[in-house]
Amino acid sequence: MNNDLYKKLVDLYAGRELTSELDADMEAAAAEDSVLAWDMVTLRNTVDFLQGDPAPEYTEESYQRILMKLYARGAAIQPKAPAPAHLQYHLPIQG
Repeated sequence: MNNDLYKKLVDLYAGRELTSELDADMEAAAAEDSVLAWDMVTLRNTVDFLQGDPAPEYTEESYQRILMKLYARGAAIQPKAPAPAHLQYHLPIQG
């Protein structure tokens, strides 16, 4: 295979999505091409780091903060869930 194809397969190599035969072919090509080897190593390290990083916590407060920012920027969003009670103003009852 030519090096252009290997350069296109670097992202699949980094995610460990290639077959073992293609993996071996990529590593053999990287032995001859230092730029390809650098791309393969750095991208695989980056993917491994990101996959090992815990996912951020997405809470109701996060959802409401994002929704308010979208409203402030003029987005017309109609969420399916009703607005929570803490966003509603309570008026005093006078008798």
